[in-house]
Amino acid sequence: MAQLARPTVKKQAKKQLLLLVSLVMFGSSTLLATLRLFSTGAPQTADPVAAESPTLADQARGYELVLQREPDNTVALEGLATARLQMQDAQAAIAPLEKLVKLNPDRADYAALLAQARQASQQAKPAASSLP
Repeated sequence: MAQLARPTVKKQAKKQLLLLVSLVMFGSSTLLATLRLFSTGAPQTADPVAAESPTLADQARGYELVLQREPDNTVALEGLATARLQMQDAQAAIAPLEKLVKLNPDRADYAALLAQARQASQQAKPAASSLP
């Protein structure tokens, strides 16, 4: 009977030693991770919203990629025209607006935007040619 109790005591001692080593390792890794977090600090961005949102040029490129696959995609045409108008590039907005008017002749807002883009493009041409 003494022989049966002896292995149990050894097993118990090994379990306790393993538990102690595990706790020490866990505690030290948690402590090191916490110290690194506070020593380097969280990354700071000047404008978190601007860091997450794509630029107008990126949006325009995305719409152009969609239009390569689906040339008559109304959402992509409208998005491309809007992005180009917001970038003050009325000349580049004319082509997608013309296609929108052709695809949707009943939409007066597309026709009005096309007229505005053409007018803005014509006004920009004399201003650009008068520069030295």
